[in-house]
Amino acid sequence: MHSFCNWISKRRSNILVLTAALMVALTTLTPTPADATSRIKDIADVEGIRENQLIGYGLVVGLDGTGDTLNNAPFTLQSLTSMLERLGVNTRDTDLNTDNVAAVMVTANLPAFAPQGTRIDVTVSALGDSESLQGGTLLVTPLMGADGEVYAVSQGPVAVGGFTAGGDAATVTRGVPTNGRISNGAIVEREIKFEMADLGVLRLALRNPDLTTARRIASAINAFLGRSTAEAQNPTTVQLAIPQDYRGTAVDLLTDIEQLRVEPDTPARVVIDESSGVIVMGRDVRVSQVAIAQGNLTISVTETPQVSQPNPFAETGTTEIVPRTDLNVQDSEDRRLAVLDGSVSLQVLVDGLNALGVSPRDMITILQSIKAAGALQAEIEVL
Repeated sequence: MHSFCNWISKRRSNILVLTAALMVALTTLTPTPADATSRIKDIADVEGIRENQLIGYGLVVGLDGTGDTLNNAPFTLQSLTSMLERLGVNTRDTDLNTDNVAAVMVTANLPAFAPQGTRIDVTVSALGDSESLQGGTLLVTPLMGADGEVYAVSQGPVAVGGFTAGGDAATVTRGVPTNGRISNGAIVEREIKFEMADLGVLRLALRNPDLTTARRIASAINAFLGRSTAEAQNPTTVQLAIPQDYRGTAVDLLTDIEQLRVEPDTPARVVIDESSGVIVMGRDVRVSQVAIAQGNLTISVTETPQVSQPNPFAETGTTEIVPRTDLNVQDSEDRRLAVLDGSVSLQVLVDGLNALGVSPRDMITILQSIKAAGALQAEIEVL
């Protein structure tokens, strides 16, 4: 009897251990509310901390016969002549006929608070009829901002990922050989002044404007600071008055609040790219009760002309082309009317459209028709 009780006790202990392990596993696999949250730094930008776009015009030299044709690209000829004159070489009355030079546009992004001497990457793109920038070197090119001031200077060998190879009868091109990149190819010459320490108010700009998300960000900041300092002004902007204990240390304040987590809220939206047939639907897309029928009518016309010739050595007759047309009509008669019950979710909508056997192109038309019928509770955005 005593051994039987011990056996029962051990069985109960094992069951409790297995139950506890199962609960831990379920807790691990079940999504927690934190899984749907994002850091403030991932959904909002700080006003004033931004990149600036730079652009410049330059010449790439050292090409192996793949440069611009000077007769077809007069801007390349003028730029080459002007550059040589600045270097003391007069070519005004000379007929230049080189194909080792290409005119290019140079672009770059100037990071926020980039000091003088900082190196940044640049992108080089052919402007004329150059076939490839492979093996070329960009000459000194000033990079200007939108205000016309020079903020960086670029120079260096161009790295091209694509290539072109071929002969008299065939040519193979892979990638884009007329576009390249120079890693650390520009040096910052002018800084953009912006003093964060003197700011009394910070403004956060939401990357995806939404009233609910802006309010949640303001509430999270106020709860962290323990005072009402943040206010959602509109769907895009949250204004934050810097507290007295953070004056002069705005960086510390931003470091603290950018790690706070909030749950972004987005409107129900269906994004359609008609050029590629891509459809993206948000999780909150709902469809009221609606009936859908989809049928395909395919008409194929094939032309196979034949040549009719007279018999050999015939005194009369001419060679004629006789048309031959094959016409085929296919109508999908097995398409039936499908009913989607009221207020179905995104998953049910997708399953219903897939059950109809429709293609992405047909789905675009169906979604637009559902929206026109007033049954799609979402916004449709066509790219």
